[in-house]
Amino acid sequence: MGRNKFSKREIDIIGKLLGKKLSGNRAQQKMVRHTLRTVFDFNISDFNVQGKAFGPEDLQECIRRKRIHILDDVTIAEMKIRYAEKKQYEESLRQAEAIADGEAVDWQEVQRQWDEYYSS
Repeated sequence: MGRNKFSKREIDIIGKLLGKKLSGNRAQQKMVRHTLRTVFDFNISDFNVQGKAFGPEDLQECIRRKRIHILDDVTIAEMKIRYAEKKQYEESLRQAEAIADGEAVDWQEVQRQWDEYYSS
């Protein structure tokens, strides 16, 4: 599940990208979907009817039905910061669990030991 809250500027760009997706060839469509997912965390599958193309009109319909919300730029920026912090925390937890389970090596600790050994 991706985001459902965007700034007006992001919605404008997403709308343009969706227009390009509808008019593009298969490779261009794939690139647009990738851009939507990675840059905007916008997953078409969260909003469309399966098997039906999702375009700019569908985006506007989702906004009208309040499935997608438009917020001010400051709120969106704060949300992105909180999301990045949460993602970093979850990654730290996964890494700590993998180290505790013996599935991974704490490379920072190995580097510290290496530096300590060779600096002496």
